[in-house]
Amino acid sequence: MLAAVGKAGSIPRWIRSVGWQGTSTWVFSEAKRALGFRDPPTLKIKPRQAQHPVVARLRGSSDMRVFGQIFACDEYACLRSVSSPHWILDLGANVGYSSAYFLSWFPTARVIAVEPDPDNCELCCRNLRPYGERARVVHGAAWPTRTRLVLSRGGREWATRVIAGADREASVEGYDIPSLLEMTGAERIDILKVDIEGSELDLFGNHSSSWLRAIGNICVELHGADCEKVFFEALRDFDYALQRSGELTVCLNLRPRVWENRASERSPTERPLQVGGRERLGSRQ
Repeated sequence: MLAAVGKAGSIPRWIRSVGWQGTSTWVFSEAKRALGFRDPPTLKIKPRQAQHPVVARLRGSSDMRVFGQIFACDEYACLRSVSSPHWILDLGANVGYSSAYFLSWFPTARVIAVEPDPDNCELCCRNLRPYGERARVVHGAAWPTRTRLVLSRGGREWATRVIAGADREASVEGYDIPSLLEMTGAERIDILKVDIEGSELDLFGNHSSSWLRAIGNICVELHGADCEKVFFEALRDFDYALQRSGELTVCLNLRPRVWENRASERSPTERPLQVGGRERLGSRQ
């Protein structure tokens, strides 16, 4: 009955994240399911990294796996060094756990959470409602240009993605980064979080040079070697500090590269510098 908890992170991690009460609530729910009792449709649970409880769907949903990655495994702890961010774009917000994490850890930040799946988007709104005007949920998807897209469900809720398709099939609004930046009324995004199930191949493969200078830090889950190649190629004209956290690739302090101060061009994927046990790229500081 502890198997599901173990899949999303060890029991000690869960206890650190949600305490004994939260962990026991989830374990009790799993025990009832193992004994043949029907799960309730949802579970409300309060992680220590969030100011407010969040709701997770049960009955075969992937929500608790996502919860485990964000809160039990604390994958976004790598961003805590970012100083007082004002605007965060959460692309592929799922049901809002990452946005709730950011809003709680950075009390001066505002978040635009973008999610294409209507069911996920509905729960995302519910989970972020306690944060008031600091959170805005957009039903749509990040894309290189403004267009209409087709929703593609690859299985459980965390695998939903979008693809280009015929107009009659397209039900999701696609937003380019400049359009999302315009929603903020600001000139710069302090943290860009990207988990869009392979669509980063399109997002960073086309037109990204027009908006990357407006981004301070990037945290992205890259889905495969092709996505990684396109992503780092898009950043070839930038310096940054590179870190890895679980499945995440994190580029901190993104800034245009000053070529005249460098002896030679260097590919981001070829020569990382090891500093303090973490990979770092770009100019030595």
